[in-house]
Amino acid sequence: IPLSSGMILLTWQKIAPTALLYQISPSLNMEILIMLAILSTVLGGWGGLNQTQMRKVLAYSSIAHMGWTVIIALINPNLTILSLMIYIITTLTLFMTLNLSSTTKIKSISNLWNKSTPMTMIVFLTLLSLGGLPPLTGFMPKWLILQELIINNNPTMAIIMALSALLNLFFYMRIIYVSSLTMFPTSNNLKHHWFFTQTKTANMIPTLTTISSMLLPLTPILIIMT
Repeated sequence: IPLSSGMILLTWQKIAPTALLYQISPSLNMEILIMLAILSTVLGGWGGLNQTQMRKVLAYSSIAHMGWTVIIALINPNLTILSLMIYIITTLTLFMTLNLSSTTKIKSISNLWNKSTPMTMIVFLTLLSLGGLPPLTGFMPKWLILQELIINNNPTMAIIMALSALLNLFFYMRIIYVSSLTMFPTSNNLKHHWFFTQTKTANMIPTLTTISSMLLPLTPILIIMT
């Protein structure tokens, strides 16, 4: 499917089920939520390991992130909304950048150096944020969710979720390694271009990148709000 359709499937269509999950959270069964969360995070992390298409990688990443969103619905529903919001913003940033550069394969990301160095760096930052690597924004919901699980006497569950997150971070790091530390034959004589065509989408990308990578210092404020 086109990248724009994939963006809608992985962002907009999650709002309705998450809203329903938020509303019925007091009547949910904790054991079922834990089972669904573990299955989602493990399946999402394991399935994305051998993918070469960015759309498939992001699809498995979406499955894994929904596990984090689901597991906290009963304990702290506000964190469910926060996790979904950060995921949507980060995913929108990545999809807009890939769509602007017409990049669909992992190998093609290495060729972004020829088109625009800032776009390549945006892709790298966004991938690391999706993986939950500190000090990027994506680390915030994972940190708060693990903290809530430990406070509610679920340290084993917190450990399992943290370990499963390493699977996602591994294939994100693999994409960055392939794109930046290996040189393909088509990427000889690199010339860095710092500008790209200005469009409405392109103008939104810097703002979304800032939000998806630099909100971690606001964590104390968000803790008070949740």
